[in-house]
Amino acid sequence: MKLIVGFGNPGNQYNFTRHNTGFLALDFYFKINNLDWEKNPKFNAIWKKSGDNIFIKPQTFYNDVGTSISAFKNFYKIKNEDILVICDDFNLEFGKMRLREKGSAGGNNGLKSTIEKLGTSDFPRLRIGTANDSLRRKIGDTDFVLGKFTPEEKEELPKILRKIADTLLDKVLK
Repeated sequence: MKLIVGFGNPGNQYNFTRHNTGFLALDFYFKINNLDWEKNPKFNAIWKKSGDNIFIKPQTFYNDVGTSISAFKNFYKIKNEDILVICDDFNLEFGKMRLREKGSAGGNNGLKSTIEKLGTSDFPRLRIGTANDSLRRKIGDTDFVLGKFTPEEKEELPKILRKIADTLLDKVLK
């Protein structure tokens, strides 16, 4: 069984923000595969079990996603190597993807939370680049990650989300 986790913040005010790239990726995947989300208050997540895969969008806010991930992992007895987290990375070129089997948090608070709750950094992660250095310098890191995509970035999102969905199908869910 695999656990696929999209990082983000709950609430409409966070829709189409950089920190919700993981949510966007899973929502796009669900749309093209005609899947619907279900609520799971016990694990504080929106989720869906589909075949041998469990998809979740933690509703704990970004900096505490590890709590929900750990709850699903323990309940379903999922191995760390079968957990994939999808998160934004403002140090990575906009739209670029980086799939790694393990690694550090690299300053990402959602990854820090996950590493803390799982007790290891040995789990796969798909980082999605959201870099826009001039804007980030102008408004600061917090406002940048919680900020909406620019109109130019929004135009590119469907292509990027399609690439993520294809990566899930080709390299993760096979």
